[in-house]
Amino acid sequence: MFNREWRTYQLVLVKDYFNFETIGKTIDDAAGEAFDKSAKLLGLPYPGGPLIDQYAKNGKPNRFEFPVSDLPDFDFSFSGLKTSILYFLRKELTINPNFIQEHLPDLCASIQYSIVKQLLKKFKAAAIHFNINQLALAGGVSANSALRESLISLCEKEKWHAFIPAFEYCTDNAGMVAKSADLMYLEAKFESMDCSPFARL
Repeated sequence: MFNREWRTYQLVLVKDYFNFETIGKTIDDAAGEAFDKSAKLLGLPYPGGPLIDQYAKNGKPNRFEFPVSDLPDFDFSFSGLKTSILYFLRKELTINPNFIQEHLPDLCASIQYSIVKQLLKKFKAAAIHFNINQLALAGGVSANSALRESLISLCEKEKWHAFIPAFEYCTDNAGMVAKSADLMYLEAKFESMDCSPFARL
């Protein structure tokens, strides 16, 4: 059975290579899904996240205002954003059927701004709460240029250290697994030969 928990965007407190504590996660769609589903509403092909990033470079992030969830603690929610975009587009398209085409860069920039703002808001709050000065991105969403730039800007402002993988490794699961294996090898963390691999974890 596919466990939806693995598709959430997680905020993780890393105490050691093998000692993690999840302190926040999305209660609905993951951040990457928020990008892709928003892109679908705009008529963009899948995966739409990279396309939103691309169009947003020529758009104005404050042109359209979309909600930023304010859940307690360090959890995220993007379902309200998706619903807001849906109803906003329905309204505008009844007035102007070409609304999306005419405003695509600004729409993408505004959507991206709302998603990144929520992520950075929780990121900052968690860092202050746990007295952390080293922040890192990982996973597919870490390829988003606005998120990368925003984290660097936040860390420069707060005198923190930002760790962001090179773009080509942001979606490279093979590289991630290889590095994990390397660290486990160095720690002599071995499994017996009768251990079976689970490819869908």
